[in-house]
Amino acid sequence: MGRSVATANRRAAALGGADFFRGVIAELKRVTWPTREEWISATVLTLALVVGIGLFTWALDQAFGYIFNWIHPIAGGPQ
Repeated sequence: MGRSVATANRRAAALGGADFFRGVIAELKRVTWPTREEWISATVLTLALVVGIGLFTWALDQAFGYIFNWIHPIAGGPQ
């Protein structure tokens, strides 16, 4: 553990609960929050990626299922 980490841990242990929450609030005020447009574009991108990866995974599952059934058909299955 580095010296700065150990110092930070001792300092955090010395702070009371109220001081901790005051520190959290102070840090949250320093955060640069995204604009509404940035939130919307990030959400749309996330949804598009989830759908795209889902479709890609489904397509690979179908392809590998077809290939494996062609190589080793299940006995008693449809012919």
